[in-house]
Amino acid sequence: MHLIEARGLGRDFFVPKRSAFERTRTQTALAPTDLDVVEGSSVGIIGESGSGKSTLVRLLLGLDRATSGTVRIDGRAVDATASAKSLHWLRRETGLVFQDPYASLDPRMTAGQIVREPLWALGVEGDHRARVREVLARVGLEPEMGDRYPHEFSGGQRQRIALARAIVHRPRILVGDEPLSALDVTVRAQILDLLIELRRTSDLTLVLVSHDIGVVQNLCDTVVVMKDGRIVERGSTTDVLLHPEQDYTKKLLAAIPVIPGSPGQ
Repeated sequence: MHLIEARGLGRDFFVPKRSAFERTRTQTALAPTDLDVVEGSSVGIIGESGSGKSTLVRLLLGLDRATSGTVRIDGRAVDATASAKSLHWLRRETGLVFQDPYASLDPRMTAGQIVREPLWALGVEGDHRARVREVLARVGLEPEMGDRYPHEFSGGQRQRIALARAIVHRPRILVGDEPLSALDVTVRAQILDLLIELRRTSDLTLVLVSHDIGVVQNLCDTVVVMKDGRIVERGSTTDVLLHPEQDYTKKLLAAIPVIPGSPGQ
């Protein structure tokens, strides 16, 4: 079953005029693209900076308005122009982890308040306090740490808080936009192990944007390679990483650093 279906999904941006005599121009961030994500699978999206990876993810999540095409989550159309309340169903289905664990956390809120926020905002019923304690423990933090503020945590701990916030409302889809790149190698490996465990025990569907081939190799069943706003190659992780067909993919794999000791390295 395809949990995520994108058809002809594209995004153009207007380029600001540099003078009154210049014609209005547009720049394509994402050319019309098709993408299917099977429920329970994990898809890694790789490519150089500016290749359209983050644009694609934002469109899938309804965080940006597409110029063309459609997105359906579990058969339901995603309308980025709808009100925030109308998109509650989509926010319930998805959780998002950003690249910078400090910038994505409100410094005025405690860790517990940060993790609880999706439960409150989405109107999730139940004992919120108990759920926050449960999910903090699940990501490897002491429940009592919920009373601390973001500046009192290390980078790895802050990313654990961000991950707890992303899964506290029990989403079916977890999206990571470079969630490990701001961490040092040791902490990155720890969070990678945590993501592997969460996938194994929660049956999450994972969509991961990453420059790190070691991360994609360990987490993802399928790889999508992007260049200049287009998908240039896709397939199983093993086939694409070990036997790439496109010259661009070969160059990309040769240039991107990996976690030392990753399988196949």
